Amino acid sequence: MARTVHCVKLGTDAEGLDRAPYPGPLGQRLFDNVSKAAWAEWLQHQTRLINEYRLVLSDAEARRFLAKEMEKYFFGGGELAQTSYVPPPA
Repeated sequence: MARTVHCVKLGTDAEGLDRAPYPGPLGQRLFDNVSKAAWAEWLQHQTRLINEYRLVLSDAEARRFLAKEMEKYFFGGGELAQTSYVPPPA
């Protein structure tokens, strides 16, 4: 049976992650509070950030930037970095 969490991003009860997606306390917080659907949305947003800001993931500063953005994306605490992505019309 799938694990259910009350997703902080979606605001609903949804299927939880299978394991912590990130190391340390932030990873545990994500595991406890984020659904698979919200995590998939984050991965798309993260890809846009990597491309837009031309981040090199072997650079520690780039990884710190993504970790801060991930925390803001799920838990608030500041304005997200902007991208030029515009969703297609519905």
